[in-house]
Amino acid sequence: MTKKFIRTAALALLAATSALALQPVKAATDAAAVVKHYAAIAHAKYEDALTTAEALDKAVDALIANPSEETLKAAREAWLKARNPYQETEVYRFGNAIVDEWEGKVNAWPLDEGLIDYVDASYGTESDENALFVSNVIANKTIKIDGKDVDAANITPELLSETLQEAGGIEANVATGYHAIEFLLWGQDLNGTGPGAGNRAPTDFDTQACTNGNCDRRAAYLKAATSLLVSDLKDMVANWAPEGDATKAVEADPKAGLAAILTGMGSLSYGELAGERMKLGLLLHDPEEEHDCFSDNTHNSHLHDAIGIQSAYTGEYTRIDGTRLAGPALSELVAAQDAALDKEMKGKLAATVEKMQAMAKRAETVEAYDQMIGEGNAEGNATVQAAIDGLIAQAKTVERVIAALDLGQIELEGSDSLDNPNAVFQ
Repeated sequence: MTKKFIRTAALALLAATSALALQPVKAATDAAAVVKHYAAIAHAKYEDALTTAEALDKAVDALIANPSEETLKAAREAWLKARNPYQETEVYRFGNAIVDEWEGKVNAWPLDEGLIDYVDASYGTESDENALFVSNVIANKTIKIDGKDVDAANITPELLSETLQEAGGIEANVATGYHAIEFLLWGQDLNGTGPGAGNRAPTDFDTQACTNGNCDRRAAYLKAATSLLVSDLKDMVANWAPEGDATKAVEADPKAGLAAILTGMGSLSYGELAGERMKLGLLLHDPEEEHDCFSDNTHNSHLHDAIGIQSAYTGEYTRIDGTRLAGPALSELVAAQDAALDKEMKGKLAATVEKMQAMAKRAETVEAYDQMIGEGNAEGNATVQAAIDGLIAQAKTVERVIAALDLGQIELEGSDSLDNPNAVFQ
Protein backbone atom coordinates (compact mmCIF):
# COMPACT_ATOMS: atom_id res chain seq x y z
CA MET A 1 0.00 0.00 0.00
CA THR A 2 1.46 3.34 -1.01
CA LYS A 3 1.83 6.26 1.41
CA LYS A 4 -0.58 8.26 -0.75
CA PHE A 5 -3.24 5.56 -0.44
CA ILE A 6 -2.70 5.27 3.33
CA ARG A 7 -3.07 9.05 3.71
CA THR A 8 -6.22 9.09 1.52
CA ALA A 9 -7.76 6.23 3.48
CA ALA A 10 -6.95 7.94 6.77
CA LEU A 11 -8.53 11.18 5.60
CA ALA A 12 -11.64 9.32 4.43
CA LEU A 13 -11.92 7.57 7.79
CA LEU A 14 -11.53 10.91 9.60
CA ALA A 15 -14.20 12.52 7.41
CA ALA A 16 -16.58 9.63 8.00
CA THR A 17 -15.99 9.81 11.74
CA SER A 18 -16.60 13.57 11.76
CA ALA A 19 -19.79 13.13 9.76
CA LEU A 20 -21.03 10.56 12.24
CA ALA A 21 -20.23 12.89 15.11
CA LEU A 22 -22.43 15.55 13.57
CA GLN A 23 -25.42 13.22 13.24
CA PRO A 24 -27.97 13.17 16.09
CA VAL A 25 -27.46 10.00 18.08
CA LYS A 26 -30.67 8.13 18.91
CA ALA A 27 -30.56 7.15 22.56
CA ALA A 28 -31.12 3.51 23.33
CA THR A 29 -34.68 2.95 24.46
CA ASP A 30 -34.05 1.92 28.02
CA ALA A 31 -35.49 3.21 31.27
CA ALA A 32 -32.70 5.74 31.82
CA ALA A 33 -33.12 7.24 28.34
CA VAL A 34 -36.89 7.45 28.73
CA VAL A 35 -36.67 9.18 32.09
CA LYS A 36 -34.01 11.59 30.82
CA HIS A 37 -36.25 12.62 27.91
CA TYR A 38 -39.26 12.90 30.23
CA ALA A 39 -37.27 15.40 32.33
CA ALA A 40 -36.17 17.33 29.22
CA ILE A 41 -39.78 17.72 28.10
CA ALA A 42 -40.74 18.86 31.60
CA HIS A 43 -38.10 21.57 31.35
CA ALA A 44 -39.44 22.68 27.95
CA LYS A 45 -43.05 22.74 29.15
CA TYR A 46 -42.25 24.79 32.23
CA GLU A 47 -40.18 27.16 30.08
CA ASP A 48 -43.23 27.64 27.86
CA ALA A 49 -45.42 28.19 30.90
CA LEU A 50 -42.95 30.80 32.12
CA THR A 51 -42.75 32.56 28.75
CA THR A 52 -46.53 32.91 28.56
CA ALA A 53 -46.73 34.02 32.20
CA GLU A 54 -44.18 36.75 31.46
CA ALA A 55 -46.38 37.88 28.56
CA LEU A 56 -49.33 37.94 30.95
CA ASP A 57 -47.32 40.05 33.40
CA LYS A 58 -46.60 42.59 30.65
CA ALA A 59 -50.27 42.66 29.64
CA VAL A 60 -51.19 43.34 33.26
CA ASP A 61 -48.72 46.24 33.31
CA ALA A 62 -50.47 47.69 30.25
CA LEU A 63 -53.89 47.24 31.85
CA ILE A 64 -52.83 49.01 35.04
CA ALA A 65 -51.16 51.85 33.14
CA ASN A 66 -54.19 52.41 30.93
CA PRO A 67 -57.36 50.59 32.03
CA SER A 68 -59.65 50.13 29.03
CA GLU A 69 -61.75 47.48 27.33
CA GLU A 70 -58.82 46.83 24.98
CA THR A 71 -56.13 46.39 27.64
CA LEU A 72 -58.43 44.24 29.79
CA LYS A 73 -59.24 42.04 26.80
CA ALA A 74 -55.52 41.71 26.02
CA ALA A 75 -54.74 40.71 29.62
CA ARG A 76 -57.52 38.11 29.57
CA GLU A 77 -56.23 36.70 26.27
CA ALA A 78 -52.72 36.52 27.73
CA TRP A 79 -54.09 34.59 30.72
CA LEU A 80 -55.89 32.14 28.42
CA LYS A 81 -52.70 31.55 26.41
CA ALA A 82 -50.74 31.02 29.62
CA ARG A 83 -53.07 28.25 30.77
CA ASN A 84 -52.35 25.83 27.91
CA PRO A 85 -48.66 25.04 28.48
CA TYR A 86 -49.12 25.05 32.24
CA GLN A 87 -51.96 22.52 32.09
CA GLU A 88 -49.77 20.21 30.04
CA THR A 89 -47.29 20.14 32.94
CA GLU A 90 -49.85 18.80 35.41
CA VAL A 91 -48.95 15.22 34.53
CA TYR A 92 -45.70 15.87 36.45
CA ARG A 93 -47.68 16.01 39.67
CA PHE A 94 -48.28 13.04 42.00
CA GLY A 95 -45.15 11.14 40.95
CA ASN A 96 -42.75 14.02 41.60
CA ALA A 97 -42.78 15.34 45.17
CA ILE A 98 -41.09 18.62 44.21
CA VAL A 99 -43.95 19.44 41.83
CA ASP A 100 -46.71 18.32 44.18
CA GLU A 101 -45.37 20.42 47.05
CA TRP A 102 -45.16 23.47 44.77
CA GLU A 103 -48.35 23.10 42.72
CA GLY A 104 -50.68 24.71 45.26
CA LYS A 105 -48.87 28.02 44.81
CA VAL A 106 -49.90 28.30 41.18
CA ASN A 107 -53.02 26.23 40.55
CA ALA A 108 -54.92 25.73 43.82
CA TRP A 109 -58.72 25.77 43.47
CA PRO A 110 -61.53 26.26 44.24
CA LEU A 111 -61.01 29.56 46.01
CA ASP A 112 -63.12 31.67 48.34
CA GLU A 113 -62.83 34.86 46.32
CA GLY A 114 -64.28 36.97 49.13
CA LEU A 115 -60.85 36.78 50.76
CA ILE A 116 -59.44 38.82 47.87
CA ASP A 117 -62.04 41.36 46.71
CA TYR A 118 -65.67 42.46 46.76
CA VAL A 119 -68.29 39.84 45.94
CA ASP A 120 -71.98 39.84 45.06
CA ALA A 121 -74.54 39.69 47.88
CA SER A 122 -75.52 36.21 46.71
CA TYR A 123 -72.09 34.99 47.82
CA GLY A 124 -73.09 35.35 51.48
CA THR A 125 -71.49 37.08 54.42
CA GLU A 126 -70.01 34.29 56.52
CA SER A 127 -68.90 30.69 56.50
CA ASP A 128 -68.76 28.20 59.34
CA GLU A 129 -65.66 26.72 57.72
CA ASN A 130 -63.71 29.89 56.85
CA ALA A 131 -63.43 32.95 59.09
CA LEU A 132 -61.80 34.83 56.17
CA PHE A 133 -64.69 34.11 53.79
CA VAL A 134 -65.34 37.81 53.06
CA SER A 135 -62.23 39.44 54.52
CA ASN A 136 -61.67 41.37 51.25
CA VAL A 137 -58.00 42.25 51.66
CA ILE A 138 -58.23 44.71 48.77
CA ALA A 139 -60.68 46.84 50.76
CA ASN A 140 -59.05 46.36 54.16
CA LYS A 141 -55.54 47.36 55.16
CA THR A 142 -55.81 45.27 58.32
CA ILE A 143 -57.38 41.83 58.50
CA LYS A 144 -57.69 39.36 61.34
CA ILE A 145 -56.10 35.93 60.95
CA ASP A 146 -56.34 33.39 63.78
CA GLY A 147 -57.55 36.15 66.09
CA LYS A 148 -54.59 38.45 65.38
CA ASP A 149 -54.55 41.71 63.42
CA VAL A 150 -52.40 41.45 60.30
CA ASP A 151 -51.02 44.50 58.49
CA ALA A 152 -52.11 44.35 54.83
CA ALA A 153 -51.42 47.99 54.00
CA ASN A 154 -48.85 47.07 51.35
CA ILE A 155 -50.02 44.42 48.91
CA THR A 156 -46.85 42.60 47.92
CA PRO A 157 -46.00 39.13 46.58
CA GLU A 158 -44.75 38.29 50.08
CA LEU A 159 -48.09 39.25 51.66
CA LEU A 160 -49.90 37.00 49.21
CA SER A 161 -47.61 33.99 49.47
CA GLU A 162 -46.51 34.12 53.10
CA THR A 163 -49.57 35.51 54.88
CA LEU A 164 -52.73 35.07 52.82
CA GLN A 165 -52.18 31.79 50.95
CA GLU A 166 -54.10 29.13 52.91
CA ALA A 167 -54.41 31.59 55.79
CA GLY A 168 -55.77 30.03 58.93
CA GLY A 169 -54.93 26.60 57.52
CA ILE A 170 -57.92 26.79 55.14
CA GLU A 171 -57.24 25.42 51.64
CA ALA A 172 -60.00 27.58 50.13
CA ASN A 173 -58.02 30.71 51.07
CA VAL A 174 -56.26 30.78 47.71
CA ALA A 175 -54.46 34.08 47.33
CA THR A 176 -51.93 33.25 44.61
CA GLY A 177 -51.68 31.62 41.21
CA TYR A 178 -53.67 31.40 38.01
CA HIS A 179 -57.10 31.37 39.63
CA ALA A 180 -56.56 34.40 41.84
CA ILE A 181 -55.42 36.27 38.71
CA GLU A 182 -58.38 34.87 36.77
CA PHE A 183 -60.80 36.20 39.39
CA LEU A 184 -59.23 39.65 39.28
CA LEU A 185 -59.38 39.79 35.47
CA TRP A 186 -62.90 38.45 35.02
CA GLY A 187 -64.65 38.88 38.37
CA GLN A 188 -67.32 36.48 39.59
CA ASP A 189 -69.36 34.51 37.07
CA LEU A 190 -72.88 35.23 38.31
CA ASN A 191 -74.65 33.49 35.41
CA GLY A 192 -75.14 30.10 37.07
CA THR A 193 -75.80 27.61 34.28
CA GLY A 194 -76.80 30.44 31.96
CA PRO A 195 -74.49 31.80 29.24
CA GLY A 196 -71.66 34.17 30.08
CA ALA A 197 -68.48 34.36 32.14
CA GLY A 198 -67.32 36.95 34.67
CA ASN A 199 -67.68 40.54 33.51
CA ARG A 200 -65.43 42.78 35.58
CA ALA A 201 -65.20 46.32 34.24
CA PRO A 202 -61.79 47.79 33.34
CA THR A 203 -62.68 50.76 35.56
CA ASP A 204 -62.14 48.46 38.55
CA PHE A 205 -58.45 49.21 37.94
CA ASP A 206 -58.87 52.88 37.02
CA THR A 207 -57.76 55.21 39.80
CA GLN A 208 -59.21 58.23 37.96
CA ALA A 209 -62.68 56.77 37.28
CA CYS A 210 -62.74 54.01 39.88
CA THR A 211 -65.62 51.57 40.18
CA ASN A 212 -66.22 49.43 43.28
CA GLY A 213 -63.54 51.26 45.27
CA ASN A 214 -59.89 50.54 46.06
CA CYS A 215 -58.79 50.50 42.43
CA ASP A 216 -55.18 51.22 43.39
CA ARG A 217 -55.10 48.26 45.76
CA ARG A 218 -56.85 46.00 43.23
CA ALA A 219 -54.20 46.88 40.68
CA ALA A 220 -51.48 46.27 43.27
CA TYR A 221 -52.92 42.85 44.06
CA LEU A 222 -53.13 41.88 40.39
CA LYS A 223 -49.54 42.98 39.79
CA ALA A 224 -48.28 41.17 42.89
CA ALA A 225 -50.07 37.97 41.84
CA THR A 226 -48.71 37.98 38.29
CA SER A 227 -45.17 38.81 39.46
CA LEU A 228 -45.38 35.95 41.94
CA LEU A 229 -46.60 33.55 39.25
CA VAL A 230 -43.58 34.40 37.11
CA SER A 231 -41.26 33.92 40.09
CA ASP A 232 -42.81 30.56 41.02
CA LEU A 233 -42.54 29.29 37.44
CA LYS A 234 -38.88 30.35 37.30
CA ASP A 235 -38.29 28.14 40.31
CA MET A 236 -39.84 25.14 38.56
CA VAL A 237 -37.90 25.79 35.33
CA ALA A 238 -34.73 25.68 37.43
CA ASN A 239 -35.88 22.46 39.11
CA TRP A 240 -36.22 20.71 35.73
CA ALA A 241 -32.99 22.03 34.21
CA PRO A 242 -30.42 19.26 33.51
CA GLU A 243 -28.81 19.72 36.94
CA GLY A 244 -32.01 20.78 38.71
CA ASP A 245 -33.35 19.04 41.80
CA ALA A 246 -36.44 17.57 40.11
CA THR A 247 -34.39 16.20 37.21
CA LYS A 248 -31.77 14.68 39.50
CA ALA A 249 -34.48 13.14 41.68
CA VAL A 250 -36.33 11.46 38.82
CA GLU A 251 -33.14 10.30 37.06
CA ALA A 252 -31.50 8.89 40.21
CA ASP A 253 -33.30 5.56 39.84
CA PRO A 254 -34.66 4.89 36.33
CA LYS A 255 -37.16 2.30 37.52
CA ALA A 256 -38.51 4.74 40.11
CA GLY A 257 -38.53 7.35 37.34
CA LEU A 258 -40.82 5.14 35.25
CA ALA A 259 -43.05 4.75 38.29
CA ALA A 260 -43.19 8.55 38.61
CA ILE A 261 -44.29 8.90 34.98
CA LEU A 262 -47.08 6.37 35.37
CA THR A 263 -48.16 7.67 38.77
CA GLY A 264 -48.64 11.10 37.24
CA MET A 265 -50.51 9.71 34.24
CA GLY A 266 -52.82 7.49 36.27
CA SER A 267 -53.51 9.83 39.17
CA LEU A 268 -54.25 12.83 36.98
CA SER A 269 -56.44 10.71 34.71
CA TYR A 270 -58.48 9.07 37.43
CA GLY A 271 -58.74 10.73 40.83
CA GLU A 272 -57.89 14.32 39.94
CA LEU A 273 -59.33 15.02 36.49
CA ALA A 274 -62.05 12.38 35.99
CA GLY A 275 -63.06 12.53 39.65
CA GLU A 276 -62.50 15.80 41.48
CA ARG A 277 -62.54 18.17 38.52
CA MET A 278 -65.21 16.59 36.35
CA LYS A 279 -67.44 13.92 37.91
CA LEU A 280 -68.01 15.91 41.10
CA GLY A 281 -69.42 18.86 39.18
CA LEU A 282 -71.52 16.55 37.04
CA LEU A 283 -72.98 14.78 40.07
CA LEU A 284 -73.83 18.07 41.78
CA HIS A 285 -74.73 19.92 38.56
CA ASP A 286 -72.89 22.81 40.20
CA PRO A 287 -71.39 25.52 37.96
CA GLU A 288 -69.01 26.44 40.79
CA GLU A 289 -67.39 23.01 40.47
CA GLU A 290 -65.43 23.85 37.36
CA HIS A 291 -61.72 24.46 37.16
CA ASP A 292 -61.64 27.85 35.42
CA CYS A 293 -64.93 29.09 36.80
CA PHE A 294 -64.50 32.85 36.30
CA SER A 295 -63.36 32.77 32.66
CA ASP A 296 -65.37 29.78 31.34
CA ASN A 297 -62.11 28.27 30.10
CA THR A 298 -62.56 24.91 31.86
CA HIS A 299 -62.99 22.91 28.66
CA ASN A 300 -59.62 24.11 27.43
CA SER A 301 -57.80 23.36 30.68
CA HIS A 302 -59.20 19.82 30.73
CA LEU A 303 -58.21 19.27 27.10
CA HIS A 304 -54.62 20.33 27.72
CA ASP A 305 -54.41 18.11 30.81
CA ALA A 306 -55.36 15.17 28.57
CA ILE A 307 -52.80 16.22 25.95
CA GLY A 308 -50.16 16.40 28.69
CA ILE A 309 -50.96 12.87 29.85
CA GLN A 310 -50.65 11.59 26.29
CA SER A 311 -47.34 13.44 25.89
CA ALA A 312 -45.84 11.75 28.95
CA TYR A 313 -46.41 8.38 27.28
CA THR A 314 -45.44 9.18 23.69
CA GLY A 315 -42.46 11.41 24.54
CA GLU A 316 -43.72 14.07 22.12
CA TYR A 317 -44.36 17.76 22.75
CA THR A 318 -44.91 20.73 20.46
CA ARG A 319 -43.56 23.93 21.98
CA ILE A 320 -45.34 27.27 21.80
CA ASP A 321 -42.91 28.35 19.04
CA GLY A 322 -43.87 25.30 16.97
CA THR A 323 -40.73 23.27 17.70
CA ARG A 324 -41.59 19.58 17.99
CA LEU A 325 -39.74 17.53 20.60
CA ALA A 326 -39.54 13.73 20.44
CA GLY A 327 -37.28 11.12 21.95
CA PRO A 328 -37.06 7.85 23.88
CA ALA A 329 -40.59 7.17 25.08
CA LEU A 330 -42.36 5.04 27.62
CA SER A 331 -44.42 3.77 24.68
CA GLU A 332 -41.32 2.10 23.20
CA LEU A 333 -40.50 0.33 26.46
CA VAL A 334 -44.04 -1.00 26.72
CA ALA A 335 -44.07 -2.09 23.08
CA ALA A 336 -40.91 -4.12 23.69
CA GLN A 337 -42.71 -5.96 26.49
CA ASP A 338 -46.19 -6.18 24.98
CA ALA A 339 -46.95 -4.61 21.61
CA ALA A 340 -50.69 -5.11 22.02
CA LEU A 341 -50.68 -3.32 25.37
CA ASP A 342 -48.76 -0.37 23.89
CA LYS A 343 -51.30 -0.15 21.07
CA GLU A 344 -54.11 -0.24 23.61
CA MET A 345 -52.52 2.51 25.74
CA LYS A 346 -51.94 4.79 22.77
CA GLY A 347 -55.45 4.13 21.54
CA LYS A 348 -57.02 4.96 24.90
CA LEU A 349 -55.01 8.18 25.21
CA ALA A 350 -55.95 9.29 21.69
CA ALA A 351 -59.62 8.46 22.31
CA THR A 352 -59.67 10.59 25.45
CA VAL A 353 -58.08 13.55 23.66
CA GLU A 354 -60.67 13.16 20.91
CA LYS A 355 -63.51 13.23 23.47
CA MET A 356 -61.97 16.27 25.14
CA GLN A 357 -61.73 17.97 21.76
CA ALA A 358 -65.42 17.25 21.18
CA MET A 359 -66.19 18.81 24.56
CA ALA A 360 -64.06 21.84 23.70
CA LYS A 361 -65.78 22.23 20.33
CA ARG A 362 -69.16 22.16 22.05
CA ALA A 363 -67.95 24.81 24.49
CA GLU A 364 -66.91 27.05 21.62
CA THR A 365 -70.00 26.53 19.46
CA VAL A 366 -72.93 25.56 21.69
CA GLU A 367 -72.51 26.24 25.41
CA ALA A 368 -69.85 26.70 28.08
CA TYR A 369 -68.66 23.86 30.33
CA ASP A 370 -70.66 25.13 33.34
CA GLN A 371 -73.79 24.87 31.19
CA MET A 372 -72.85 21.38 30.01
CA ILE A 373 -72.87 20.06 33.59
CA GLY A 374 -76.19 21.74 34.41
CA GLU A 375 -79.13 19.68 35.61
CA GLY A 376 -81.45 18.52 32.84
CA ASN A 377 -78.90 19.07 30.06
CA ALA A 378 -78.79 15.53 28.68
CA GLU A 379 -76.55 16.26 25.69
CA GLY A 380 -74.13 18.42 27.66
CA ASN A 381 -73.95 15.93 30.52
CA ALA A 382 -73.29 13.11 28.04
CA THR A 383 -70.46 15.04 26.38
CA VAL A 384 -68.72 15.55 29.72
CA GLN A 385 -69.40 11.95 30.81
CA ALA A 386 -67.83 10.64 27.60
CA ALA A 387 -64.59 12.46 28.46
CA ILE A 388 -64.75 11.13 32.03
CA ASP A 389 -65.24 7.59 30.68
CA GLY A 390 -62.19 8.02 28.47
CA LEU A 391 -60.07 9.11 31.42
CA ILE A 392 -61.24 6.16 33.53
CA ALA A 393 -60.53 3.71 30.72
CA GLN A 394 -57.01 5.01 30.15
CA ALA A 395 -56.29 4.90 33.90
CA LYS A 396 -57.16 1.19 33.92
CA THR A 397 -54.70 0.61 31.10
CA VAL A 398 -52.06 2.61 32.98
CA GLU A 399 -52.44 0.07 35.80
CA ARG A 400 -51.81 -2.75 33.31
CA VAL A 401 -48.71 -0.97 32.03
CA ILE A 402 -47.40 -0.69 35.60
CA ALA A 403 -47.83 -4.45 35.97
CA ALA A 404 -46.23 -5.21 32.59
CA LEU A 405 -43.13 -3.21 33.48
CA ASP A 406 -42.96 -4.90 36.89
CA LEU A 407 -42.87 -1.59 38.77
CA GLY A 408 -44.39 -2.96 41.96
CA GLN A 409 -47.33 -1.58 43.87
CA ILE A 410 -48.21 1.97 42.82
CA GLU A 411 -51.20 3.64 44.42
CA LEU A 412 -53.05 6.01 42.10
CA GLU A 413 -55.17 8.90 43.36
CA GLY A 414 -58.81 8.02 43.97
CA SER A 415 -61.94 10.15 44.27
CA ASP A 416 -65.19 9.74 46.18
CA SER A 417 -66.94 11.05 43.09
CA LEU A 418 -65.92 7.84 41.30
CA ASP A 419 -65.36 5.36 44.11
CA ASN A 420 -68.15 6.31 46.54
CA PRO A 421 -70.57 8.75 44.88
CA ASN A 422 -73.07 8.61 47.74
CA ALA A 423 -70.50 10.27 49.98
CA VAL A 424 -70.63 13.37 47.78
CA PHE A 425 -74.20 14.06 48.88
CA GLN A 426 -73.63 13.50 52.61
